[in-house]
Amino acid sequence: MAQTPEINYYILFANYTHGLALQELLSRNHLPSRIAPTPRSIQGKLSCGMSLLVKSEHIDAVRACIRENQAEYYDIVPLPCQIQPRRDKFC
Repeated sequence: MAQTPEINYYILFANYTHGLALQELLSRNHLPSRIAPTPRSIQGKLSCGMSLLVKSEHIDAVRACIRENQAEYYDIVPLPCQIQPRRDKFC
């Protein structure tokens, strides 16, 4: 039986400054996020190439924080998890 892949959310930005500002805001509100390169499959014309990676269990709280603080961002895109913890293991 195939497992359903975990969904991660990538928050995209027009520039790096907006991304760092949102990461700081989320950190102050104890909401986990991680700076990540934007996957090529979702890079838009406006995206700067930097994104924040947010796990699915935190996305509702992150969206609420963005709304409450009127934080700037370009888009929020859900994607199946692309992190493969065993990719460099051959045994």
